[in-house]
Amino acid sequence: MSNININNMTFKHVSYLWDDAKAAALAGDEVALFIYRSNLLGADLRLTNYGGGNTSVKITDKDPLTGETSEVMWIKGSGGDIGTLTKSGCAALYLDRLRNLENVYRGIEFEDEMVELFNHCIFDLASKAPSIDTPLHGFLPFKHIDHLHPDAAIAIAAAKDGAKITEELFNGEIGWVGWQRPGFDLGLQLRSCLEEAEKKGKKLRGIMLGSHGLFTWGDTAYESYVNTLEVIEKCAEYLENNYGKKRPVFGGKKIESLPEADRKLKAAKVAPILRGFCSSERQMIGHYTDDARVLEFINSNDLSKLAPLGTSCPDHFLRTKISPLVLTLEPNEDLSDIDAIKAKLTPAFEAYRAMYKEYYNTCKKSNSPAMRDPNPVVILYPGVGMFTFAKDKTMARLASEYYINAVNVMKGAEAVSEYTSLPHQEAFDIEYWLLEEAKLQRMPKPKALSGRVAVITGSAGGIGKAIAKKFAQEGACVVINDINEERLEQATTEFITLFGKDAVASTLLNVTDEKSTEKALDQASLAFGGADIIVNNAGISISKSIAEHTLEEWDRLYDILVKGQFIVSKAGIEVMRKQGFGGDIVNIVSKNAVVAGPNNPGYGSAKAAQAHLTRLMAAELGADKIRVNTVNPDAVISDSNIWSGGWAEGRAKAYGITVAELPAYYAKRTLLNEIILPDDIANACFAFVGGLLDKSTGNALNVDGGVSMGFYR
Repeated sequence: MSNININNMTFKHVSYLWDDAKAAALAGDEVALFIYRSNLLGADLRLTNYGGGNTSVKITDKDPLTGETSEVMWIKGSGGDIGTLTKSGCAALYLDRLRNLENVYRGIEFEDEMVELFNHCIFDLASKAPSIDTPLHGFLPFKHIDHLHPDAAIAIAAAKDGAKITEELFNGEIGWVGWQRPGFDLGLQLRSCLEEAEKKGKKLRGIMLGSHGLFTWGDTAYESYVNTLEVIEKCAEYLENNYGKKRPVFGGKKIESLPEADRKLKAAKVAPILRGFCSSERQMIGHYTDDARVLEFINSNDLSKLAPLGTSCPDHFLRTKISPLVLTLEPNEDLSDIDAIKAKLTPAFEAYRAMYKEYYNTCKKSNSPAMRDPNPVVILYPGVGMFTFAKDKTMARLASEYYINAVNVMKGAEAVSEYTSLPHQEAFDIEYWLLEEAKLQRMPKPKALSGRVAVITGSAGGIGKAIAKKFAQEGACVVINDINEERLEQATTEFITLFGKDAVASTLLNVTDEKSTEKALDQASLAFGGADIIVNNAGISISKSIAEHTLEEWDRLYDILVKGQFIVSKAGIEVMRKQGFGGDIVNIVSKNAVVAGPNNPGYGSAKAAQAHLTRLMAAELGADKIRVNTVNPDAVISDSNIWSGGWAEGRAKAYGITVAELPAYYAKRTLLNEIILPDDIANACFAFVGGLLDKSTGNALNVDGGVSMGFYR
């Protein structure tokens, strides 16, 4: 909600979400109230970014060893997010033990060794690992504390004269501690700031951290919550009142954006090219946004001045790199000549990588980790929007959100003063912090299809749905599609529930229509940056003798099976060639491509055409490192559209049995006496694309339980 009046203050720039009834139900449980407060604060991205900031509460509890009362601090654990925080995501520490670590603290050059000592302070043995922010909360005496990264506050904290602005804006009620990397010493500085204010007779309601964020507090969860909102609201109001006063925002508009439909189309066409450049070391997933805040920044006169400065808040910097890459392409640039566009962009990417290597070599220390990927994370295309690339969709999306935070900070700082970013050495010390490196080393090994994007036609049900699920389970981002809108909506809901919104995109697709197919591949490029795997699965089946077969049925079979495979493959190949790192096309054909049987002239011959088209494409696309392979199913009955439209009746008639007898009939005629399921086909597709058969193309894999007539000779 907005425009809510609390304590004679109207909240316009933050959301007041406190529910008295919900809070009353938690009365008496300070930890539950601390978590409730944390979730409310984390629900508003204007208050803090995902995973950023920290919250805490200090309570008294019974020591399980002595039975005596001890003071305990509950705080968000390392790597958590306050918006989704639960008790299991918190760390609980003996407060006296934490504070007593000051007795063994050897100085700022020994910061990292203190983190391991936090483990000696654990009260709740089920605790998550305490974060680096733990002493920042521990050395402040307040019961409830909020440490957030609000754009409005960081804009002031990152301003050249931020300390002076803070003092004047809050009449000395908000303290100031200059930039320093989070750690034990910063906790001691916060305590000193508070003590110095008390000596001067001032009662602080918070402390601003230079370039970093904000600390606020209260005696109760509610008091801390409202205090936090009030401070951020005042910062935001101050910025709003100053926008455009000194000079136009970001120096005014330099260029106009393309109309929305045109810029999204332009983004879809250029994204695979950018993804190819950014994937020179490892395959990346992309994210695109044309958020109004981004467009205001990238279309401005100040873009060339501010973009190279990078971000200020360490949380922003960690996910967006030292600076973005600004493209020199015109908004209406002709992208039809892919080689020419790549030639135009190559110097820009080479210059960025060289800049990053120089930054690393200049700032590195004897114990610094090896240099990481030198490619940009954030790419700005004036007039079009912002692209971000990371190892998975979630990280790419978060990088986008963090850079929007940084844009907001730059906008505010420039409105009231002059924006300042972290010096390169400070930025490097954050990026290559050994504690951050240890976190990276603890990350689980990527799944087989991590960093890959799969488009599976006809994936709202049957075999296609099973393939899409298998690929998503193995780490791929999947673009599910269908010609049936209701069926697609149901499948999309199911996939998002199973795999999360970042792993799934969906689009209507008629494989016989070039425009529909182009739109679907554009959707894949907008959602994930491109496509690496195309599975041609969409199909129909008609079982009739040649005498009974109509021309319309013949054309329908060839349109969907053969022409559809041609259209979708052609569109997918275009995207893969833009990316430049190869890919996979898997065609779901059939045992009937090889076996001649009764009542099957249209379907069988169309499947044979699909199979040979696979071989022809494999022969043509090897130079592009695009592998093309076939999976031949047979008699996949479960959840398959193949049994609609009279196919089951036709096959039963051909074999002289009833429809009910078909499953057993099909199983008995196989060498393994097995019923074939959609999951079996999905496993075969994964075998081709999962990494173990990277040197295999033009091959066919039968998944039919063993039908000797279908053996390749």
